[in-house]
Parts: sequence; C-alpha cells; structure tokens
Amino acid sequence: MKLKNILFVVNDIEISKVFYKDLFGLAVVADFGENVVLTEGLVLQQKNLWKKSIDKDVVSGSNDAELYFEENAMDGFLEKLEKNNYPIEYLNKCTEHDRGKRVIRFYDPDKHIIEVGESLECVARRFLKSGMTVEQVATKTQLPLSQVALMVQE
Repeated sequence: MKLKNILFVVNDIEISKVFYKDLFGLAVVADFGENVVLTEGLVLQQKNLWKKSIDKDVVSGSNDAELYFEENAMDGFLEKLEKNNYPIEYLNKCTEHDRGKRVIRFYDPDKHIIEVGESLECVARRFLKSGMTVEQVATKTQLPLSQVALMVQE
C-alpha cells in the first residue's frame, strides 16, 4: 500500500488552483470540475461535492494539519509571498529554529495551514557560506559531520 494523495476541501476551486500554481508551482494533472488533482499529490475538492460524499457538515480552519513544503531559495519565496495577489494570513512570520532552519506558516484561501521551510542541507550550506566551520555547522544543524564535509568539497 502507498499513500497517493492528500485532499483539501475548498470553497472556490478556481481560486485554490491559481493559489497553489502561483505560490508553489503546482500544476493541474487532472481537472474533473469539482475535483482537481495537482502535481505533488494534492487534490482539491469543491466543498459541496465533499459534503455530499460524506453526508456530513464540513468545518474549515480547524488548525489540525498542515501541508509542508521545502524551499531552498527562502528569501526569494518570502519576497514572492509578500508581492502576491492574495491576502495572506500568517500564523507566524519567518522564524529560525534552534538548528538554523527558517520556516513560515500561513493559511491558504480556505484556512488550511501551509508551512514552508528550508531543507537542512540548504541551512548547512548557508552557514558554511557565512564562515562557520564544518564542525560548527554539524553541531548547529545536527547533521553528520561527514555529510557537512562533503558539502565543502562540492
């Protein structure tokens, strides 16, 4: 068995398609009108169709899950986020974790949580460029010393 998709219920499928295309580069794989499959396994389904499918009320914005994206050009993404056409509601602006990883959390148009963070490899490369030693970077990021040492050789 393998996980194939994650489904998000949305109020306006057209707005959500453009939101995920513009900010995350996701493309439509299959469009069935009220149900759309995007690259990376994200499925969007119109709220009325989902409600009919499960025969239950649908409550949006419960803060109990998130989509996590990794972005290695974090500064560029933050700039893109600030200049986009959507009103962004932030859970937290960009913060840096103890290991040096920068992350930001915000809502999509239907109050689903989105987190965007740097990969630890990107963090390590940023630290190396700033002048930290291989040992300092390995300690800070908790990556194996051998992995950080290989980054210096590349």
